[in-house]
Amino acid sequence: MKSKHSVLFIAVTLFWAIQAPHMAAGQSSQLMEAFNGFKSLYQEGRYSEAEPYAIEAIRLGTKEFGPDHPISAAFINNLALLYKDQGRHAEAEPLFQRALAIREQALGPEHPEVAQSLNNLASLYHAQGHYTQAEPLYRRALAIRERAVGPEHPDVATSLNNLAELYRAQGQYAQAEPLFRRALAIREKVQGPEHPDVATSLNNLGRYFYEQGLYVEAEPLYRRALAITEKVLGPEHPSVARGVNNLAALYYAQGLYAQAEPLYRRALEIWEKALGPEHPHVATSLNNLAALIKKQGDYLKAEPLYQRALAINENVLGPDHPHVATSLNNLALLYTDQGKYAEAEPLYQRSSAIMEKALGPEHPNVAASLENYAALLRKTARVEEAEQMETRAKTIRANSE
Repeated sequence: MKSKHSVLFIAVTLFWAIQAPHMAAGQSSQLMEAFNGFKSLYQEGRYSEAEPYAIEAIRLGTKEFGPDHPISAAFINNLALLYKDQGRHAEAEPLFQRALAIREQALGPEHPEVAQSLNNLASLYHAQGHYTQAEPLYRRALAIRERAVGPEHPDVATSLNNLAELYRAQGQYAQAEPLFRRALAIREKVQGPEHPDVATSLNNLGRYFYEQGLYVEAEPLYRRALAITEKVLGPEHPSVARGVNNLAALYYAQGLYAQAEPLYRRALEIWEKALGPEHPHVATSLNNLAALIKKQGDYLKAEPLYQRALAINENVLGPDHPHVATSLNNLALLYTDQGKYAEAEPLYQRSSAIMEKALGPEHPNVAASLENYAALLRKTARVEEAEQMETRAKTIRANSE
């Protein structure tokens, strides 16, 4: 993570989505209003405003259906997803676990909704870098779905993709590739070659190659994914911005800055128009554009972009979210490159503290944050402190391999 250049890939699909419970006509209008209010605000990235609606939906759903009903589990699941997206992992975990327990008890251990809950809990562990806890949950979800809906169902493709993403995150590329390819094959066969889920799989496979520096292999996958989303969803859809962003990142990685910049600017424009100027995706886009400008040595233009990304993340996600830590790290690196060590140091300190609190002391991102801070300490002649941080970072990386 030396210089954290955030690339917003289109990744796993089903377990990120909030769940609309299956309710009969004549259901409580208050309950539906609470759910729809939550859904609208959540999709707009207005998480703090969405929270009271999610809590109210749980209260009303529990009152109407009882605490152990699958519909109540769906509302609990939605609040857990909200907390996860805010980086409030400690609050999300017991909610995901409770939703899973309700579904297992009410529906049986082989029900597709149980698979969804397993995926959600696994995704939380995945985000925290707890890969050994995530893997058996992903595998059980995959097995349930294969038995329940057959080996070529789109839900099976989603599970395959999720497991592949877990292996990719650990650098286990040989294990990831066949899963990505099988997910893509299922989606092309069942949903057709121009379905948005096919674009998702193409983007994920492109990312697989991108991370290994196989840019020639990645580019046609990104281009095909982008062409599908533009054709099916229209040129101003947020998913198009993701595809544009991914292609820009590919060019950035190759030093093709003149090709990357207009794509980053287009992605930013689409997200601002579609989602509003305060959405987390806008912050990601600002970060990426700032990194490109910084790479070309224009620190004065990069700084306000980094600062705006930080402000959005703090305002929308809260001061202790990992994305806030990333923004702090990026701004600190900018100041370090300019020799503004006094401005950079408190940002590194806060970034490291957030990473440890949100992700745990053994997460690879903590190691990266420590390495960046250690570099500053060396530049300010504090070698002993730097060596201590570097030693700890090496230990974290060794344990995560």
